Amino acid sequence: MIESSDDVFDPGDGGSAVLQTDFASDNHAGAHPAVLEAMVAANAGWVPAYGGDPWTANFQERIKEEFGEQAAGFAVLNGTGTNMLGLSLLLGNRYEAVICPETAHIATHEGGASERQLGTKLILAPTPDGKLTPDDVTARLHGLGVPYEVQPKVVSISQVTELGTCYTPDEVAALAETAHAHGLLLHMDGARLANAAAHLGCSLRALTTDAGVDVVGFGGTKNGAVLAEALIVFRSELAAKVPFLIRPSLQLASKTRFISAQLTTMLTDELWRRNAEHANAMARRLADGITDLPGISLRWPVQSNAVFAALPHNVIGELQTRYTFHVWDHHEGVVRWMTAFNTTPESIDAFVSAIAAALKSS
Repeated sequence: MIESSDDVFDPGDGGSAVLQTDFASDNHAGAHPAVLEAMVAANAGWVPAYGGDPWTANFQERIKEEFGEQAAGFAVLNGTGTNMLGLSLLLGNRYEAVICPETAHIATHEGGASERQLGTKLILAPTPDGKLTPDDVTARLHGLGVPYEVQPKVVSISQVTELGTCYTPDEVAALAETAHAHGLLLHMDGARLANAAAHLGCSLRALTTDAGVDVVGFGGTKNGAVLAEALIVFRSELAAKVPFLIRPSLQLASKTRFISAQLTTMLTDELWRRNAEHANAMARRLADGITDLPGISLRWPVQSNAVFAALPHNVIGELQTRYTFHVWDHHEGVVRWMTAFNTTPESIDAFVSAIAAALKSS
């Protein structure tokens, strides 16, 4: 377990006394210092806009180094936009649909963007752990070729899932094989792809390129960047469409160099992995700290930087007077606690102590 690291945010003199009280989301964390330095370095001189700059060219080369020569990288602004742009590449007709878990981010937390922006139907599959299986996919293909039924065209998965679980490379490959065998394409929402690769101890390529994924969004914002995501396309015929779709998808930044500089920094010397490993280790530290406490239980395995726990409602209320976090299931008292690249061991230990005290007094 990581106790401290030069690769994570250093709050400076006396900073260790400032304990984190926000465990709602890794989106709530600030930016990694190296990312901020990269943005400042990119703020020099006049260069072409809309990606015609040396920082974007460098970023695109780093994508190929990390994901393979067939990978084409595009610097975009946010996770929902990345998903919409990626799905729009894969959906060719208005009657085509997307198969995804019922907990998928595109189904629950994107404001109906898939339906509103793409006009597509989401075919939802209940899952016990947030992960689709090949059987889940084939069970929803009965309408293929039937004119009065929507036609599945895309399988969409999240890595990490919304329940904090991770697909192994073999599980991704099995889904890709099933999708491709039936003429479907595989989309991956990779907002926390770094956390999955860190947990599994594998490369980003192993979870995407080598596993048969067609399009993936590589998340930077949740891992120390600022308004920086990458859409990565593995089919040349699809990549050729991106320049025509990125602007109407509202994902083309005029000063793309500032996004590309961040992503290049994340992909240099595996900063993405070190940040994710630290966030994962802090989640594991939290999970280990509460394991033996009475009245609390983990809902799903801790495989990333998310801890889902069930505890009494009055304890939740007491903790929320001092800490910020989301209640995932109000009925069953399940909460979600998120850690980030700059979460400190001291903050985790203080939070565990607060949880223990709240349980004891309940």
